[in-house]
Amino acid sequence: MLQPSIPRRPLLALALLAAGLLTAPLLRAQEAASAPAPAQAASPAAANPAAAKKKHSATARKAPKAKAAKPTRHAKGGTAPGSADARAPALGQTAAVLAFAAEHAASLNQTPEQIAALLAQARILPSVQRLIMPTPAGTAKDWMAYRDRFVEPRRLQAGLAFWEANAEALARAEESYGVPAEIVLGIIGVETFYGRIMGGFRILDALATLSFDFPTGRSDRSPFFREELHQFLLLSQRDGLDPLALKGSYAGAMGLGQFMPGSWMRHAVDFDGDGHADLINSPADAIGSVANFLAQHGWQRALPTDYTVAAPAGTAERAQLLAPDVRPTFTPAQMQALGARLSEGGQEHTGKLALIELQMGDAAPVYVAGTDNFFALTRYNQSAYYAMAVISLGRKLGQMRRAGIE
Repeated sequence: MLQPSIPRRPLLALALLAAGLLTAPLLRAQEAASAPAPAQAASPAAANPAAAKKKHSATARKAPKAKAAKPTRHAKGGTAPGSADARAPALGQTAAVLAFAAEHAASLNQTPEQIAALLAQARILPSVQRLIMPTPAGTAKDWMAYRDRFVEPRRLQAGLAFWEANAEALARAEESYGVPAEIVLGIIGVETFYGRIMGGFRILDALATLSFDFPTGRSDRSPFFREELHQFLLLSQRDGLDPLALKGSYAGAMGLGQFMPGSWMRHAVDFDGDGHADLINSPADAIGSVANFLAQHGWQRALPTDYTVAAPAGTAERAQLLAPDVRPTFTPAQMQALGARLSEGGQEHTGKLALIELQMGDAAPVYVAGTDNFFALTRYNQSAYYAMAVISLGRKLGQMRRAGIE
C-alpha cells in the first residue's frame, strides 16, 4: 500500500471545523506501527525533544515532495487498531477538552470553540491505552532476543539500501553534527525499518487518548501528552499540516525517526534545503534531524559509545557501579578500583563511564561500559537495550558496507 504524502492545510481549518464547513478527511487504511518504546513518550525519544528551524515561512514553503511507496506493516510491540477502536465514539466536547482549549487558545491564535471543535473529533482508542501500559512485572529481559529483532537480514538489507540512497545526507550530517552515519542508520532502522513501519494510528486520536483518558495501572503521564497535543497543534498550524490526517505510533510519534511533536518543533531541521522540515517524506530532513537531536543532547564528535568490560565479581561493588544506571559517573580508575576490568580503550578513556548491564534471560548478564555518547542515545529512548540495539545495527551495517556486502 502506498504511504500517503502528508496532506497540508493551514490550521485555519479549525475555524471551518467550528463552522461545520469542513468534515474529517477519509482515513486511508493503514496498519499500526510504533517504536519499540515510545521514543518520545519517554524522552521519549525522540523523541521528546529539537532546535527550531530557521526556514518555516508559509510563503516560502514549497509543495510537499512525492513519497516513495512503502509497504505498511504491523506495529512493533503492538497490533493494528482493532474492532474496539473502530467502535470507539468521538471524544466530544468534554470538560477536559474545553479546559484544554481555553488554556491553549491564545498560543494557537484560535478561539477555544475552534480548538474544541477539532478535538471533539478525536477518538479514545482502547488499543492505545493497552499499548502504553508497561511490560508485566516479572517478565525476564533478554538482550540477545531483543537485538535479534533488529540485527536481522531484511533490516540489514534495507539499511544498506537506505545508506546507498542517502549517502550524501548521512556524510553531511556527520560533518555538521559529529554523529556517524552508522548511528543515524541504527536509529532510523530500529525506529521504523527505514520508513517501512511509521505507524497507523491517527496522531490526534493517540494524543487525545493519552491526554484525556490515560489508563490506570501505571504512573499518570497525561500532563506530558497534553503538552505533546499542544505541540502537535502548533506544528500543524506552523507547517500547514492537516491535524486530522497525520498518522504515527500509538504514543504520537511521527516520521522516519519517530519524533514526538515537541521534538519535531525543537529539533527538526530542513536538511534538504527546500524550505521546511519534513520528517515523513524527506529522508535527508530525517537524517539531519536525528543527528541534530543527538548533538543537542550531548553527543560528542569522535567519542566511542562503549567499551568492553567485565563486571566486578563482588555483589556490593557491582551494585555500586550499577546504581547510577546509564549516566556516566565513574572514571576508569574508579571503576577498576571497584573490581571492573576494562578493555585497553576503556582504561585510556578520559571521561566518565557507566556500567551497563544487559540481562540475558536465564543466562548470566553481559556488561558494557557506556560513555557520554551512550547516554546521549538513551535521551532518544530511555533504555540501555534500545541504545545497544542502535549501536549493534549500525556497527553491523558499517562492517557490511566496508566489506562490500549488498
